[in-house]
Order: sequence, then structure tokens, then C-alpha cells
Amino acid sequence: MVKANPFPAGILLSATLFLSVALGSCSRQPEAQGQMPLAVPVQVQPVSSGTLLQTSEFVGVLEAQNRVALRPEVDGQVVQVFVQPGDRVRRGTPIMQLKADQTRAQVGGAIADVAAAQAAKSTAEARLSAALSQRDRAAADVRLQQTEFQRTESLVNEGALSQQALDRVRNARDTAIATLKAAEDEARAAQAAVDQANATLARAQAQRSVASADLQDRRIIAPIDGVVGDISLKVGDYVKSGDLITNIIQNGAFDLNLSIPSERGPELEVGLPVELLDAQNELLIRGRINFVAPDVNAAQQSILAKARFPNNGSLRDGQFVRVRVIWDSAPGVLVPTTAVTRIAGQPFVFVAETGQASAGGEPQQVARQRPVQLGAIQGNYYQVMAGIRPGEPLIVSGILNLQDGVPIITTGQQTSQRP
Repeated sequence: MVKANPFPAGILLSATLFLSVALGSCSRQPEAQGQMPLAVPVQVQPVSSGTLLQTSEFVGVLEAQNRVALRPEVDGQVVQVFVQPGDRVRRGTPIMQLKADQTRAQVGGAIADVAAAQAAKSTAEARLSAALSQRDRAAADVRLQQTEFQRTESLVNEGALSQQALDRVRNARDTAIATLKAAEDEARAAQAAVDQANATLARAQAQRSVASADLQDRRIIAPIDGVVGDISLKVGDYVKSGDLITNIIQNGAFDLNLSIPSERGPELEVGLPVELLDAQNELLIRGRINFVAPDVNAAQQSILAKARFPNNGSLRDGQFVRVRVIWDSAPGVLVPTTAVTRIAGQPFVFVAETGQASAGGEPQQVARQRPVQLGAIQGNYYQVMAGIRPGEPLIVSGILNLQDGVPIITTGQQTSQRP
């Protein structure tokens, strides 16, 4: 269905008058000489249909998804740097060593304290074992003496033994009971010594762990795989806990923060396509919006959105980039930018038409200038909102040599390519 002409009548009239004057001045000379205008060689391709994109461009900074700032947990002097800026390291790779002489001495003392505590514990356990054995023997003796006392007492009551015999076994029983009490006291003391030895060993082990951790903290290691950033420290420098040593960066994937004007909020949603552009406005890589903030930045009246990009090998952490957010897409007409000319600000294209045949000759193709209404540029193509239809024979070369109605000769037909 052909739409109504979108161009104002004034623009068309002025353009027509301009073309008529230009063509008249150019065509009168050949006619005066009785010659036909020479055909201009051109190339033609059919007008292509494609996808028209509604986009907006923004600038942001790439941030690596995995980036770790290395900071020491203790103060110390740098005694060794194991890597260079830009080195690729694995997790656990040593990066820097701080002075650790005193810490090593503390670790050695803590290890010795642990060994002494373990020896004391072993001694206390041996004493406890002996005390428990002595207690068990004393308890068995008490049971034996109690049985002997009961038997002797029964015989004394029957008159078979004298009272003196009963006194002897009573004394032996009481001695056995006293010995058992002493063995029980010794066992309790030995148990207390074991408990004390265990506590001492635990403290010594804790002190050793602290000293070992302090020693380990003086060796800075890479917590992730990645590339080492800049290292400004050198051997002999003194660093404090929390000072930045370097960064370990993984450039595998990036997040990009975008500040989107709040008026675009109704269109902003997770999953919108985002194209990262190079300096020539060419597509580098595609990503998608993966986060939209639920609130508006009051100071900027913008909405925070995040897009994620895989690394194509040319991206770096902290890099400023231009991106294009694609809000919507629809089918439409696209023409190469090289096929468009302008007169007095009005864009035109040339299409090939069959002209009237000369006397006794064959009909000849001519170039017809067609005013068009352009939209945004997509790569090397213009969006055409009106003025030309898909499939029409568009002239794409020799444009500077053309005027409306000039004969043309087709030297070749290019294949239409969609962007």
C-alpha cells in the first residue's frame, strides 16, 4: 500500500524548480549540437527491506566481574616481589613477601611451647594411669579385708577365735580403706594435672596458630586466577595494614553501569539488547541488560541499569566505552548511505527507470531522482521512512555524475545486503 507523500509541498516545488533549471541548462547544450546525452555507467541493486531499530547511545566504564584488591593484614617491610605487572597468575601464587624474622621466631617459640605442653600432658596422663591402677588395687584390697573381717567376726561370735584375732583383721581392713582413700586422692590429683596439661596444650596450639597466621599474612598471595595490575611498591618499602598492593583482575566478562534518563523508565527492562561500539561506530560485541534499579537517582533523575558483556579479547577493566541500547525494532526499508545525495538539505536517491524510446530506437534506462525521508543510520545504511519501496532498482554507484532523467547504462547489479 502506497502512503501519502510525507514531504511538504514547498520543499518538493523548490527542489523540482532547482532540478528543472539544472537539467535545462545541461540538456540544452547537447540538443543545440544535435547530440544525445551520453549514458552514465552505474550499478543498481534492489532496495532491501530490513529491521529498523529505535536506539539510544550512552557512555560507561567497564568493570571486571572478578576483581580483587590485595591489601596486607599486617604492617611490614617489603622484602621480595614475586611477580611483575601484567603477569597472569593462578590462585595461590605468591605476590609479595613482607619481613617476617620476628614472626618466624614467634612461630618457633610457639611450636616449642606446643611440644613442651604435649610432653607435660603425656607425663600427667601416665601419672593418672598409675594412680588409677593404684586405686583399683586399693579398692580390691578393701573388698578382701572386708570379707576377712566379716568371716573373723562370725568365728569370734561362735567362740572359735579370740577377740584379738578380730582386732587384727579390723585393723587390716581400716588400713586398706585408708590406702584406698589415698589412692583416690592421687587419682583425682592426676586427673586435675591432665586437665591442666590439656588446657596448656590448647593455649600453646592457639598461640602457634596465631603466630603461623601472622607469618602467613606476611606473604601476600593471589586469591583468584587473573592478571596482576600495577605494583608501585618495591623492596625496602614499608606498608601498613590495609594499604593497596595491587589488583588481580579477571577480564573474562564485564559489567557496565548505565545511567538511563528516568523518562525512558517505562521502556527499560531486563533483557533489552545492548551493543558495544568502537571508535568508528561499528559493533564490537552484543550484551543484554541484566539489572534495573527499582528507584530513581534523585540528583540525576536517572535509573541505574547494568549490562553484561563477554570479552572479545579487546576489552579491559576500567575502559570507557560507547554503547547503544536497542529499545524496539520493526520491519522497514534500508538504503546504503553512499546512495543518498542532498540538495538544499533535502535527501534524494536515484532509481533506474525505463525512459521513452527515441525514434527508431530501443527504450533507454534513465536515472530518476526520488526525494526520501530518512531515519537513523544503522551501520552503513540509512533507515528510509518514506519515498521508496522495497525491490525498486536503486542506483548505488556513479551518483555524482547523475541528474534527473539522465540516460544510464547498467554495468552490474549488486546483491542487496541487509545490515
